[in-house]
Amino acid sequence: MKILFLCTANSCRSILCEAVFNHLAADGMKAYSAGSQPKGEVHPLSLKTLEKAGISTSGLFSKSSDAHMSLAPDFVITVCDKAAGEACPVFFGPATKAHWGLADPSLYHGTQEEIEAAFEVTLEQIRTRIQAFLALPLSQLSAEQLKAELALIGTL
Repeated sequence: MKILFLCTANSCRSILCEAVFNHLAADGMKAYSAGSQPKGEVHPLSLKTLEKAGISTSGLFSKSSDAHMSLAPDFVITVCDKAAGEACPVFFGPATKAHWGLADPSLYHGTQEEIEAAFEVTLEQIRTRIQAFLALPLSQLSAEQLKAELALIGTL
């Protein structure tokens, strides 16, 4: 099973999702990430937050969704923040799609400690959602049930 996490910059949220999913998932499951307007580099606090949590950062890099043209993912999950008026990327291929909006921690203003805390909160929210996803009985759910469950996970 392949899952693609999409956001705008592919610097924080989708990168964190990719790393956490690959850390928690069983063999045969793999996550990828991309952005509609990639920054070209992973935010340093994304890497620091992952390392602090004991999650590998090996192979993570900021890339465009064009990098996955031949991926054919089973799931595509957008993690942009529609509530903040952020335009979410669109994936036109056949896949089960969901939206798990997350505020961009790199836009948080405050002390260095507060900004780092924002990244840690985002990481924990992602971990909660991915654990819920991995607990789903995927083979037992109809397409409609699966979409409903994925939408519910996006509210956690």
